[in-house]
Parts: sequence; structure tokens; C-alpha cells
Amino acid sequence: MKLNLRNPLVFFDLETTGTNINTDRIVEICYLKVYPNGNEESKTMRINPEMHIPAEASTVHGIYDADVANCPTFKEVARKIANDIEGCDLAGFNSNRFDIPVLAEEFLRADVDIDLSRRKFVDVQVIFHKMEQRTLSAAYKFYCGKNLEDAHTAEADTRATYEVLMSQLDRYPELQNDVAFLSEYSSFSKNVDFAGRMVYDDKGVEIFNFGKYKGMPVAEVLKRDPGYYGWILNNDFTLNTKAMLTKIRLREMTQK
Repeated sequence: MKLNLRNPLVFFDLETTGTNINTDRIVEICYLKVYPNGNEESKTMRINPEMHIPAEASTVHGIYDADVANCPTFKEVARKIANDIEGCDLAGFNSNRFDIPVLAEEFLRADVDIDLSRRKFVDVQVIFHKMEQRTLSAAYKFYCGKNLEDAHTAEADTRATYEVLMSQLDRYPELQNDVAFLSEYSSFSKNVDFAGRMVYDDKGVEIFNFGKYKGMPVAEVLKRDPGYYGWILNNDFTLNTKAMLTKIRLREMTQK
């Protein structure tokens, strides 16, 4: 199976200091860039997260503080990574809920202006869960008939994700070999922000997806309870969530 691509598709995987998309940092990134003609380019780099890597995280991915002490910080390589994925669509395993939001936060911290919202995202895990309900190692065994060696290393997980997607396309005729279709199919909801704190309803209106105002239009809440904006900005929400909320607030102010 050869992927039918209009743009290069970058499969990527992150190893991090933990699972909090607001505060945890990248310690390793691998991306496999697949071009429309089938050519591939792969890159893996360790990142100094500028914080201690908790033991529970190191137990999973095998990366310790000493391993990244002399590695570049994300800020030092952010522009290079942004250039590598510019104009590409993105794919991963659980990427819509974790890797994309974490990557977006790191770019914001590094002051690198890259509009990820313009890209299409294919989450292979979502396709797998909708079809079979399991994990990447199980998906690799199920679809590719092989054991996933070195699971939880970014390079092995990235390559496995690429192979699983191609096998999914072979197995399920209802899946279209088209990134726009796969992006739509592998999305549970249409997020306004990468963390999914705000989503679009079926009419394309931004609504809150959490808390006491869940299901209510963002613009309406900002009008009725202006203090809610300040509360979000001063609490533990992602930089991307705050930026998108600010964008909506400014839009509503200019329309008055």
C-alpha cells in the first residue's frame, strides 16, 4: 500500500517528562517524513527538557537526566523542526490528544510562529480504537503480524505507526487513501484548541468543552461572565488554549 498524498505526511512521536500537556516537556522527538512520491526521510533527536525527568517517565522510555544533559533545548532546535514540517500534514499514535498539543506548547514557549491548525492530523490510534480497541504494540502485532521491538522509543513507535496506517488502509476498504478523509475519520471532535477545551458544534460555533459552561458558546460566556476569561488565563491551561480564547475574545470585541 502506497499512501495517496497531496502534501508530505510527517509521522512523529514524542517521549516526554510526563503526561501533562500543560507543563511536561519533550525529551526525544522522532519524525518520519513521507513524500507524495514515496520517498522517506527520518530524523531522531534527544532534547534537554530543562527540568528533571521523573523516574516513572524514565522507566517507560529509558531516557534519564544524564542522557540529555548535553543535548540542545527545544528552543535551540525549534526553528529547524518547524522548517522540516512546514507544509506537511501530521500523523501519530494518540497524537491528537497528546503529541500535537505538547508540540504546540513547545513551539509557543520557544516563540516560533508555526500555525499547526492549518495542517491535517491523522491519529492512527483513533482509527485503531474505532476498528479494534487496543494499544500500539497490539496494533502492530494485529495489523503487521510482527512484535514491536523497543516499544516506547520514539523511533520504533514512529516507524510502527507508519506501518500500521498502511496496513489499516489495506485491511479496511471503507478507509479512503486520502489524508483529508483520514484526518476527519481519526478526529473524535473538531477542536478549537489542541487540548480540546473548546470545540466546534455542528453549526461551526465555538463552545466550551469542560466545566460549568460546557456546551455553551464561548462568545456568549465571555459576554455574560467576563471574569471567566481572566480565570482561564491565570490557571493551569495550555498556552494554545489561552491564545485561542484570546483570539475569540478579540474577534467579538471588534464586532461590537
